Amino acid sequence: MKPRISMVIALITSLLAIPVHAERIKELASIQGVRNNQLVGYGLVVGLDGTGDQTTQTPFTVQSIISMLNGLGVNLPQGTNLQLKNVAAVMLTANLPPFAKNGQTVDVTVSSMGNAKSLNGGTLLMSPLKGADGKVYAMAQGNVLVGGVGASSGGSSVAINHLSVGRVPGGATVERAVPTDVGQGEFVNLELNQTDFTTATRMVETINRNFGANTAIALDGRMVRVNAPLDNNQRIGFISRMENLTVNPGEDIARVIMNARTGSIVMNKEVKLDTVAVAHGNLSVVITSEPLVSQPNALSQGQTVTADQANIEIKEKKGELVMVKAGASLGEVVKALNAIGATPQDLLAILQALKASGALKADLEII
Repeated sequence: MKPRISMVIALITSLLAIPVHAERIKELASIQGVRNNQLVGYGLVVGLDGTGDQTTQTPFTVQSIISMLNGLGVNLPQGTNLQLKNVAAVMLTANLPPFAKNGQTVDVTVSSMGNAKSLNGGTLLMSPLKGADGKVYAMAQGNVLVGGVGASSGGSSVAINHLSVGRVPGGATVERAVPTDVGQGEFVNLELNQTDFTTATRMVETINRNFGANTAIALDGRMVRVNAPLDNNQRIGFISRMENLTVNPGEDIARVIMNARTGSIVMNKEVKLDTVAVAHGNLSVVITSEPLVSQPNALSQGQTVTADQANIEIKEKKGELVMVKAGASLGEVVKALNAIGATPQDLLAILQALKASGALKADLEII
C-alpha cells in the first residue's frame, strides 16, 4: 500500500512541476530595434508565352522597355510602335531581415500591375529594391515561380490559383546593410507582442529570479527594460539565455474575429455566452423580367412593340424565438449558436446583436 501512495505522491509532484501553458520569452516578446525592413521596387518580367501586358492599354510598360533598351545601347527610331505580348510590368516587394549583410539573398514577391494574364514562365530582369529612405538596398533578378496554371482558347478560359503574382526565391541580393543595435546602451528593451500587464509582471519576475534582483523592470504593459552586459559577445549570450526562459502568460482576452466579406467567424477559448433569446428571420426580394411582344393586326399598318413586364415577389422566412443557453466554454458557445440554425452570414448580425445586449462576453473585431 505504501509504495502505491509514494507513486501517487511522486506523480502529483511531477505534474505540479510542469508549467501550465508556459511559453518562452522569445515567443512572447521581441528585442526593440531588431526588426524587418520593407523594400519595394519596379521591374519587367520577360519571356511570357503571350500572356503579358497589352501595351496599347499599359503605356508605362512600353516606356519601361524603351528606357531599358536605351540603357543597353539599343536606340529605337522615333515613333516606333511596340506591340509586345511577352512582357509585363510588375511591382516587387521584399523583407530585409535584421542583421542582413552584403551578398546575402532574400525572397522577392512579384505582382503584376498591368493587365497581364499570367506571369508563369517569366524571368524578372535586374531591378533595384528601395527602402523608405529612397536608397537601394538590394537588386532582384531571376525566374518567377507561379503557384497556378491557366489555359484559354476560343473565348473560354480556365485558371487554377492566382496567376498574376509569383515569387523569386532568393532572387534579391543585399547590396546595403541596415545597422542594427542590439539594445540601447546598458539596457535591452523587450517589447511584448500584446499589451498585458500580467505577462509583463511575470516576465520581470522570471528574469530577476534567474539573473538577480533588479535586472529587469516593467516600464508599462508593453515594454520590459533589462540590464545587459556592455560587451557585445557577452550581451549576445545573455540574450540567448534570457529569451529561452519560460513564462506563464496572462489569460487571453476573449475575442471574436469576423470577416464581413467571406462570412468567416473565429473565436478563442475565452469566449463566453449568457442565456439569451434570439429570433432571426430572412427577407428576400425577387425581381423577374419577362419580355412582352405586341403584334398588330395584318391590316392595321401598326408596328410591333416589345416591352418588359417586371414581377416583384417578397419572401419572408419565419423567424422563431430560440432560447440560447449560457455557455462557459467555447464548445458550449458553438453548440448554442448552432442551435439557432443560422448561416455564417446571419451569425455576423446575430453576434453583433449579442454583443450589444451584453450576452456575448468578448470583444468583436471585424476585418
